[in-house]
Amino acid sequence: MHPAPIHSTLPADLRPAAVVYCEGQFARIDGKTANGLVRASERYRIVAVIDSTLAGQDAGLVLDDVPSGIPIIASLDAWPQAVLIRPDMLIFGLAPLSGLMTLADRSVVLGAIAAGMDIVSGLHEFLEDDVEIADAARTMGVTLHDVRRPRPTKHLRMFTGAIDRVECVRIAVLGTDGAIGKRTTSTILTKALNDAGIRAVMVGTGQTGLIQGAAYGVALDAIPAQFGVGELEGAVVSAWDGEHPEVIVVEGQGALSHPAYLSSTVVLRASRPHAVVMQHAPARRVLSDYPDRPMPTPASEIALIELFGKTRVIGLTINHENMTDAEVTAAAAGYEVELGIPATDALWGSPEALVTMVTDAFPALLMRGDRVVV
Repeated sequence: MHPAPIHSTLPADLRPAAVVYCEGQFARIDGKTANGLVRASERYRIVAVIDSTLAGQDAGLVLDDVPSGIPIIASLDAWPQAVLIRPDMLIFGLAPLSGLMTLADRSVVLGAIAAGMDIVSGLHEFLEDDVEIADAARTMGVTLHDVRRPRPTKHLRMFTGAIDRVECVRIAVLGTDGAIGKRTTSTILTKALNDAGIRAVMVGTGQTGLIQGAAYGVALDAIPAQFGVGELEGAVVSAWDGEHPEVIVVEGQGALSHPAYLSSTVVLRASRPHAVVMQHAPARRVLSDYPDRPMPTPASEIALIELFGKTRVIGLTINHENMTDAEVTAAAAGYEVELGIPATDALWGSPEALVTMVTDAFPALLMRGDRVVV
């Protein structure tokens, strides 16, 4: 019933083989980097996931009830018994709120270095700044990839207004909470548009999208506040200059109403989206990392987005955590009546529903060769 995970069409031998470390958190909120890599990875061939609590299972079955052929193993040392190809690198697949490693995490990273594996990390804690880890990497001749490390301050950009010369449709995927599926929906939406013959490019704004292989983007929450809008504007402009797509999909971060995050304001300011697709988890009662804060309603978040961003929300996408198919179907139907916009589950629903969501809002996209007026 549910669609298969989105995997790269590149031959496997063109991508480095990677094992993803996600101890105790795979298929959970703090394992979102690992979750995303199992669903889609253009840059790396994912050969195994480390999570001793789920060892022996198929990662795709655990995550989406669809086999992926990616085994979950108990430890780094278990890979020779589970996979046929030696991993070239270890990807740190945990995304804790702190952005920091535990002592147990450090031990696994050091073990992977000792085994000659490169390390890819999206943490706020940079591996290159850790003396022990950096020294071990130099000794073994392996590379540390700190995905979230921004460029030197002297190279960071301020907002220039260049976004106004980006002539394609710009759609931001925002949400009612953090870790709610905005990147997943952005990835699926971009692929669905391309499959429908509408040239689309995704601009990533978080570490997971960049690790997956987004060609354009920045790790937004690692950029000093003064430069965030300019850096993201520059990434969107680069996507336009490099690809001249018909649609640019901008991955959102956090939520505009969220008390702890400012990143949604940056997305709206920098990309100036013509429209927004909003992600919501109907069964989530409180914010994911703040259990004393209730979830906003879709209606309240839409009103805030449209007022602040001077844009329009053209559709709602549902995160089905803790929901059945029947509950998702009922929720989607209810939101369509309440909000007056289409609603679907990006993972469980038909990709065509996402395309229709966009083409109903921008019908000129269906007219091949005509410039879309937005």
